[in-house]
Amino acid sequence: MSQDFGNSALDEGNHAFGEQYGEALLKLLAPKAGEKILDLGCGWGQLTAIIAQSGACVQGIDSCELKIREARDNYPRINFSVADARSFKVEEPLDAVFSHAVLHLIQELDAVINCVEQALNPGGRFVAEFNGEGRMGAIVRALLSVLSEISGQEPEALNPWYCPSIEEYTGLLEQQGFDVRDLSFPCPFRLSGTEGLKTWIRDFVDEFLPELSKDVQSPQVIKSVEERLPQELYCERDGNWIADYRIIRVVAVKNSSR
Repeated sequence: MSQDFGNSALDEGNHAFGEQYGEALLKLLAPKAGEKILDLGCGWGQLTAIIAQSGACVQGIDSCELKIREARDNYPRINFSVADARSFKVEEPLDAVFSHAVLHLIQELDAVINCVEQALNPGGRFVAEFNGEGRMGAIVRALLSVLSEISGQEPEALNPWYCPSIEEYTGLLEQQGFDVRDLSFPCPFRLSGTEGLKTWIRDFVDEFLPELSKDVQSPQVIKSVEERLPQELYCERDGNWIADYRIIRVVAVKNSSR
């Protein structure tokens, strides 16, 4: 039986994007009752709460204090804490580490993988999804172009993402004692409904230009991005935009000999 781990009203708020597009990764994680699981880069905690409904003992960490405060407020029965993905430690070994849509924001990929390896039991699994090489899809390019005009900075200077190739990331995992079971680029996905693109921009614009005032300028940004997108990314039949940037999805298991 599922349990209520917080404020269900959050699901109807401004942070629904992460939950909606993390569901496929949760299926790969397949959490089980009693497992010890860490949500690495948990954000506002929506996916952490879904993992908790399986009966797993889950905790969430994120480097953003504001997000952790909101996660604690909305899901008070879950353990959330502020921690750096490059240096975190856990009190007890874990059965799984889960991470959705955050690792591309960290330059030191090897440091993160080392922390994950140290946190897992032998045979423990690492299930993650983040932006990969070739990430500069039309939506990202349009957003960077608009923000460049607003800020006066070059588009690439505004891009905080570091996106490895499959070969690079596989090598890093294997060097640190992981057996890679699945590593792929999922197909481009739809930003559901006419509000899908607006939701994506509102949720991710802070990664590119944190000082941008959403209340004042976000409607202008969204309109400008829409105008610069190629029409082949828009499906008139169902009113959906296609997010065409590339994503890495990985399932790796810590070598039992370590």
